[in-house]
Amino acid sequence: MDAEDLSLVPGYEGHIEYLGDKKSNCTLRITDLRLRDSAGYRFRLITSGGKFAGSPFSLTVTDVVLEMDPTSVSERENVTLICRTKCTLDPITAYSWYKNGQPIPNSNSSSPVYSLFPVSSEDAGRYSCAAEGHEDLHFPEETLNVTYGPRNTSVSVSPSGEIVEGSSVTLTCSSDANPPVDKYTWYKKNVTSPKASGQIYNITNISSEDSGEYYCEAQNGRGYMNSAAQMIIVAGKQTSVMTPAVGITVIVLVLILASCLFGFMWLRKKAFKTTSDTRHTADMGQGDSSPVYDNVSGMAMTPTAVQRVDTDEQDDVHYASVHFAHSKNQEVPLYSPVQLPQPQKQDENVLYTAVKFTKPAVALAAEEDPSVLYSTVNKPRAKKT
Repeated sequence: MDAEDLSLVPGYEGHIEYLGDKKSNCTLRITDLRLRDSAGYRFRLITSGGKFAGSPFSLTVTDVVLEMDPTSVSERENVTLICRTKCTLDPITAYSWYKNGQPIPNSNSSSPVYSLFPVSSEDAGRYSCAAEGHEDLHFPEETLNVTYGPRNTSVSVSPSGEIVEGSSVTLTCSSDANPPVDKYTWYKKNVTSPKASGQIYNITNISSEDSGEYYCEAQNGRGYMNSAAQMIIVAGKQTSVMTPAVGITVIVLVLILASCLFGFMWLRKKAFKTTSDTRHTADMGQGDSSPVYDNVSGMAMTPTAVQRVDTDEQDDVHYASVHFAHSKNQEVPLYSPVQLPQPQKQDENVLYTAVKFTKPAVALAAEEDPSVLYSTVNKPRAKKT
C-alpha cells in the first residue's frame, strides 16, 4: 500500500507541521493527538535520481478513561469516579479532579478513585481527571445526573390584589424537580376530590362559593410535594386574595377595633347616666312650686299689723307680702316696702303683688269699712334643664 501524503489527507490540515528543511531534516510534528492518529509513519525522499522511503515508525495513541459508577443517582446515594488508562505509563504519583472545567478544591490524591457521598443536587455536573504533570490534558468528561423529588413548590395568583366578583383568577403552580414535574393536581382545603389538574388553574366568573384555601400538589418519579395554601376570600362585590397569616392579622385588627369602640360607647353611656342622675337630684331638691298667697287688708287689720299714715304727707303707700316657695330658711317680712332680698338661686323668678291706696279718708276706721283685698300669686314651676 502506497503511503499517503499527509498534506493531502482531509482532517490533517492544521493538525500537522513540517519542521524539516527538505534537504537533510525530515521532522514532522503532529499536534492534538487523537486515537485515529495511531498509525505507521515514514518519510520519503524524491530526487532527480528517484524515490527513497525510510523505515516505518509506529505511533500508538492511547487515552485515559474516566469511569463513573453510577452515572445517575438520587440524592443521599453514593458515587465513585475512577481514572483508568489503556497503556503502560510511568508511575503516576497524583491525580487531579475537575468539575465543569474547574479544579475541585482539595481533590488531589495519589489514588485514581474519587468518591461522592452522600450525593446532593449540587453535585450534579461534568467531571474529568488529569494525571500529575499533564494537568493541561483533561481526560474525557463524564456527566453526573442527580435526581430528586419536587421541592420549593409554590402558588402564584394573577391578577394580584383585589379580585372583583364575577371576574377570573389564575393560579399557577411551580416546583423544582429532577426529572421535571410530570403531574400537577389542584385541591381546595376540606374538599376531598381534586378541583383541577395541570400547572395552571383558571377560576372564571368567581363568586362567594369559590371562597377557601387552594393548594397544588407537584409529583414526579421521585416523589411529590404540596404547596402552601392560598386563601381566596369573596365578600359581596369584591374579592381579595391573601395568605392565612394576612387573614389572621385582619381578624385580630377587627376584634381590637370592635373592643375599643365598645369600651368608648360604654364609658360615654356611663358618663351620660351620671350627669342625668345629678340633674335629677338637683330638681328633687327644688321641688314643685306652691301657690303663694298675699293677703292684704286695707281696713280690718289687727293692731299689730296697722300702720297709721298721715294722708297729707304720704299719698301713696305700697304694702306687699311675698313668700318664696323655693327657700326653706329665708323669710320675707310680712309688710315691707317692695325691696326684695336677692334670691338664693340665680335663675329663681320673684313674683309679688303691690296694693296701692290713694288718700284714704280715715286710716283707722277699720270697723266702718271691713273690706278685705286678697291677691293670689301663683309662681310657675321652674323648667328642668
